[in-house]
Amino acid sequence: MTIPTQTLPLIKEPERLESRLAEIPPEPGVYFMRDKNDRIMYIGKSRKLRSRVRSYFRDAYNKSERIATMVKLVTEIEFIVTDTEAEALALEANLIKQHQPYFNVLLKDDKKYPYVCITWSEDYPRIFITRKRQLGKEKDKFYGPYTDSGLLREILRLCKRIFPLRQRPQPLFKDRPCLNYDLGRCPGVCQQLISSEEYRKIVQKIAMVFQGRTQELIDILTQQMQAAAEGLNFESAARIRDQIAGLKSLNANQKVSLPDDTVSRDAIALAADDKHACIQLFQIRAGQLVGRLAFVADTHAEPGAILQRALEEHYQTADSVEIPTEILVQHDLPDGEILADVLTQRKGRKVTILAPMRQTKAELIEMVERNAQYELQRMQKLGDRNDQAMQDLAAILDLPDLPHRIEGYDISHIQGSNAVASQVVFIDGLPAKQHYRHYKIKNPTVTAGHSDDFASLAEVIQRRFRKYSGSESSTDLQLPRLGNPDWPDLIMIDGGKGQLSSVVAVLQEMNVLEDLRVVSLAKQREEIFLPGESKPLTTDAEQPGVQLLRRLRDEAHRFAVSFHRQQRTDKLKRSRLDEIPGLGHHRQKQLLGHFRSVDYIRQATPTQLAEVAGIGPYLAQEIYDYFHPS
Repeated sequence: MTIPTQTLPLIKEPERLESRLAEIPPEPGVYFMRDKNDRIMYIGKSRKLRSRVRSYFRDAYNKSERIATMVKLVTEIEFIVTDTEAEALALEANLIKQHQPYFNVLLKDDKKYPYVCITWSEDYPRIFITRKRQLGKEKDKFYGPYTDSGLLREILRLCKRIFPLRQRPQPLFKDRPCLNYDLGRCPGVCQQLISSEEYRKIVQKIAMVFQGRTQELIDILTQQMQAAAEGLNFESAARIRDQIAGLKSLNANQKVSLPDDTVSRDAIALAADDKHACIQLFQIRAGQLVGRLAFVADTHAEPGAILQRALEEHYQTADSVEIPTEILVQHDLPDGEILADVLTQRKGRKVTILAPMRQTKAELIEMVERNAQYELQRMQKLGDRNDQAMQDLAAILDLPDLPHRIEGYDISHIQGSNAVASQVVFIDGLPAKQHYRHYKIKNPTVTAGHSDDFASLAEVIQRRFRKYSGSESSTDLQLPRLGNPDWPDLIMIDGGKGQLSSVVAVLQEMNVLEDLRVVSLAKQREEIFLPGESKPLTTDAEQPGVQLLRRLRDEAHRFAVSFHRQQRTDKLKRSRLDEIPGLGHHRQKQLLGHFRSVDYIRQATPTQLAEVAGIGPYLAQEIYDYFHPS
């Protein structure tokens, strides 16, 4: 049944809200929060749907800033009733994975901890370390986040030395493998000298390492080595022997060892203050610590509820072999039995969740909690330094509150050519790279030989805030300004009075300046200018608040310059291809994606050129004739 989309939030229509809440049954199930554009903002589960959903709209309910903002936007509530609480838990996980709702965020992706990604969606999967977990393709797998990035890189380096894997993200040569193939370090992926099926088998062995199944992999390789030796294939047996030795070295420096080496277990604990909870999860396999993962969450719930949600999100994308048979928790989980039943069904074996109170297991939880406490202390120390800088900045600018979100903007070009802009974001004084944006300047007056930083900054600010000015189409998400996590508390422009004036003018024209604080920071003397003031503020370039603005300004400059260089490089790549009639931008991308460089395109024959999708025999001959004039 399709429910008609409403335009006003439920919180502004008490009668409709109460009527809708009365329709929700007190049974287990999953609920959906939708906005005025019928988009799903939040998905949750409960053993009693009516009580849980009603709690969001009670003033006494202790809501986080994120949830409070979401409640203000809810225009419709839907639900799905299930037979059991376990079904609700499994359904919620699947729906969150499918819809990726904006407000379904518990664990922060603060780019502090790295992940390992394996691109199973590709014929020849890549393995790389990333600090940004994106579910771009469903088949791709992320492992982590890992607390020790140095150790993680060392493990990946050893894996590439032990097993023959692709060593380069892009082929070095067009028609032959590089030296890594001759050394046996790469199976010739670039020239497809190994089939996709065989290469995926190699990558599956690497995945076992990051799944904590190193000992299981060693046992498999030991059997293969014995079989190779019995078949008198001594060269293969020696290669597998070296792989086994390398894998054993991964566990050589373990500090934790438990006497019961037959049980795989995870141990999770947290340390929290009034703002953040630092969560540590130790993965113990065959009696040894094989992985230590870390998460950060807001402390808007009870410790047991935070741990439960962390476990649900952690195991949501895990393979069944990665789920341990025993999970030790610091606090009792509110729905621990339900989670244990769901994990038992997925694993096919009994999974136990318990909060140990004594002996070895309790000591293990204490050790995990101690590590979480150290991480919290480190975060608090860093936060205190940032708080001092933000307090100083708030005093300098006479701000009513600390600037939680600060945005910095800069322009980069060479005499007007390839003009671009950057938007960088600091949250609580720290770079939040997931919110960084770059812009290509579209102003027709900004061309090679004619630059205009004032007009460029005005264009970028207009594009950034136009959806808040009421000029956006009704299909775009219209979020409120105040209380919106996307709305900045302070904007910093790289430049002097002229750049600041151009930005202020466009913000006034859009009727958003009244809810924004804007300043500029001039490079030469590190002077801060305010709108309408002819002289800079009296500040010291070394005081904490000014240093914070300088870090923001330098980061905006770095991000703008790097994007400008990228655009300039891309333009140089395509400069000669632009001269070929009939070869548009899309076909240029296909050619460069196939041949990797203009030099290889020049060397290709018409037959080889015609093999590229979208390049027919006639256009292939045109390209060949361009590079080989008679």
